[in-house]
Amino acid sequence: MKGRGAAAVDLFPRFDRQEPEPAPNAPRKTGLPRLWELVRRDFWDCFRAGLLALTGCLPFLAGMFFSVSTHTMLLAPLLGLAGGALAGPELCALADTLLRGLRDDTGRVWWHTYRAAWRRSARASLLPGALGGGLLAAQLFLLLHAEALQVDLTVGMALVLGLLLLAGLSLYLWPQLALMDLPLGRLLQNAALLFLGRLPRTAAALAWLALYALASLRFFSFALSLLPLTNLWLPLLPALFLVYPGLEEAFQLKEKFQDAPPAPGEP
Repeated sequence: MKGRGAAAVDLFPRFDRQEPEPAPNAPRKTGLPRLWELVRRDFWDCFRAGLLALTGCLPFLAGMFFSVSTHTMLLAPLLGLAGGALAGPELCALADTLLRGLRDDTGRVWWHTYRAAWRRSARASLLPGALGGGLLAAQLFLLLHAEALQVDLTVGMALVLGLLLLAGLSLYLWPQLALMDLPLGRLLQNAALLFLGRLPRTAAALAWLALYALASLRFFSFALSLLPLTNLWLPLLPALFLVYPGLEEAFQLKEKFQDAPPAPGEP
């Protein structure tokens, strides 16, 4: 060890350290450097929004646990409908927080923007949340009871593909719900077109989500202990980062919101 004035070595990443201001015309970082920049800059906002979203999903998780433990097939979609509807507003507000970081709309008070996004999308997110929750609960119940229900390989693969399709559509649906006031049919149509039109990026995002889910199941105890920290922001930020270029190109998000006035309730 050198003298007292020697610089200390950082053993862990620091999220409170200020990054140097980029030049006004400097190009935006890409790839992993850009993702790391978002994590360092927006960690606390993503963490808080993800924790609230995870809290909103607790009724859905409780319903799944009850239906699976009691082996009651009809309860799974019914409780999934209710749990998904309750989770919808928090998922929309989380999508809004992540999108603000991706389009560099920072500097506002996080709680005001989160609360405004929650109020703005709460009613519109109930039906998509209920439908998605009911479908997800039914698929998970069948997969978890595949052996008892004698589900063959073809049906099992169809269920897995159905989960991937639902996850892929959700990656495009929730950001739209957070940003735009459109009928559900139009939102689903846009999500399907973006899913197919940006298939390589969609596949990469789904591969990341599948890898994260498999790793969490493989190391379940460790993943569960980290859940308060990782909650929903850690799997969703890289996935949304991968599909964001398609959203930005389709809806001109950066230009649309760059000079927009704050919504009611925002500073």
